[in-house]
Amino acid sequence: MKTRHLTMAQALIAFLDSQFVERDGIQHKFFGGCFGIFGHGNVAGVGQALHQYPDFPYFQSRNEQAMVHAAAAYAKMHDRLRALACTTSIGPGATNMVTAAAGATINRLPVLLLPGDVFARRNVAPVLQQLERTDTQDVGVNDCFKPISRYWDRINRPDQLVTALPEAMRVLASPSETGTVTLCLPQDVQAEAWTYPEALFEPRVTLIGRPRADATLLSRAVEWIRSSERPLIVAGGGVIYAGATDALARLAEATGIPVAETQAGKGALAWDHPACLGAMGVTGTPVAIELAREADLIIGIGTRYSDFTTASKTAFQHPDVRFININVAEFDAFKHSALPLVADAKVTIEELTQRLAGHEVAGDYRARIKTGASDWNTQVQAVYDTRHGPLLSQGEVIGAVEDAAGDTGVVLCAAGSLPGDLHKLWRARDRKSYHLEYGYSCMGYEVAGGLGVKMAAPDREVFVMVGDGSYLMMAQEIVTAVQEGVKIIVVLLDNHGYASIGALSAGLGSDGFGTRYQQRTDTGALDGDPLPIDFVQNAASMGAIALRASDHEGLVVALQEAKAASRTTVVVVEVDRDHRVGGCGAWWDVPVAEVSEVAEVQAARADYESHRKTERDHL
Repeated sequence: MKTRHLTMAQALIAFLDSQFVERDGIQHKFFGGCFGIFGHGNVAGVGQALHQYPDFPYFQSRNEQAMVHAAAAYAKMHDRLRALACTTSIGPGATNMVTAAAGATINRLPVLLLPGDVFARRNVAPVLQQLERTDTQDVGVNDCFKPISRYWDRINRPDQLVTALPEAMRVLASPSETGTVTLCLPQDVQAEAWTYPEALFEPRVTLIGRPRADATLLSRAVEWIRSSERPLIVAGGGVIYAGATDALARLAEATGIPVAETQAGKGALAWDHPACLGAMGVTGTPVAIELAREADLIIGIGTRYSDFTTASKTAFQHPDVRFININVAEFDAFKHSALPLVADAKVTIEELTQRLAGHEVAGDYRARIKTGASDWNTQVQAVYDTRHGPLLSQGEVIGAVEDAAGDTGVVLCAAGSLPGDLHKLWRARDRKSYHLEYGYSCMGYEVAGGLGVKMAAPDREVFVMVGDGSYLMMAQEIVTAVQEGVKIIVVLLDNHGYASIGALSAGLGSDGFGTRYQQRTDTGALDGDPLPIDFVQNAASMGAIALRASDHEGLVVALQEAKAASRTTVVVVEVDRDHRVGGCGAWWDVPVAEVSEVAEVQAARADYESHRKTERDHL
């Protein structure tokens, strides 16, 4: 048997470089490289291996959390068919990844974490940055990755790679089980050598299959759809990941069944498709909210039914509503006591289309869909055309960015009030033009995520929309973008604080407490002048082209300059935090203080209790 004598870290990189995936006959490498920040816990192990094998690309990051965000965005843009690894030293370098690792798992995106770990041989313990416990020597800080990883392992001997790596790859490439995979790498073991079988490093292809639904359940689903008077499709991210958007469009055209989209599913239909209702749920469009409330059958495709999608279980109010769920993950397929079609979205939609040949929804239902979608698009244009002044409204900025993005641009966002407005307003041209991280809605994802998207789609213009609060949390990957020559356009909306939570706080009776960026005054309160932050100078100091726009015309010009620029550009625009698009009638369960001396809180609690009565258990 042929063998190779390598360190554990060298064997790890050699294995990753030989992994391929294949779906529908298309084959390509799974790993696009490795992000990393080196410290004593990985520099002589994984760092040495990456230096020895330059064909496996290495990308230098500025923040460990940020590089995992970038890796997740990269995987999302590649429909989970490609991934990046992320390596750190032990201690704070490793635990800095926890937040983004949780986001990747929640969003079902493959990311491989390679944190350094303490000495497996223990004799020099406690080493620098080691957590000591009095009850065990077998727990370290990397154990905190266990609940947020879909697969977790600690490689205490170099030969353990032989069994660990195939398992890690199985989970990473799985459409139903994917998420964060963590391989903890003790720093001494990384440098230890072992004689590995050559077969471990031979190119291996993981086939991504398209499982089909049970025939009996599929037949029953057809019966339910044919007998339904007001069916509604809720399209989630699984539609996009499965490459099922064209199949969904054909099903909707043939049957007239309308489609409402989750945050992850936006773009499942082009915005002007006759069956497209736009956004679903708390941040939904009026027509989607209305038809969801009356629907007697919900066909959930690739959705996990988050509270924003279900409006905290208040969206579906038909007394006899039933659910059909098409999902490759059994866990999601069974939600809401649904008829579960545990299967690939694309082949299942195609089979349903064949079996539903000749079936169409009633003419009056089609008319409501058309009228409702048309009315909402008119409202969207009115928001875009608002000339609020003197400060721009957030809706005006979104409209200007959408115009600049054109047919191929990608908008990216994650947190604050922007995701809600984008979900309602943005007119997605194709299935990859809208990129929202809303499973974790992690502030700080935006700039790093934009870097990952652009790495995955270098031919598309990437527009990162971010509020000042999120920007201040994590903007340093602008430096990485400049270093790598990866151009993104960052549109920074300065509203002097946390506008989204400020509005929520006000709605709950707390007057936006703690959400404005203001200086502390002699009274002891944060109610002084706005903080004197110069975001233009900040962005320029990191190597970006930095522009300021003060009105709509200036914003349009700045966006054109940014598109023409050769490197990352930040466009700063101050907006009116009190001028909002507003909701369209859906509700979100955010508990209000049950007792309070504040009259506004008391009123908010009464309203909350009224809405709580409309929540349903779908049994």
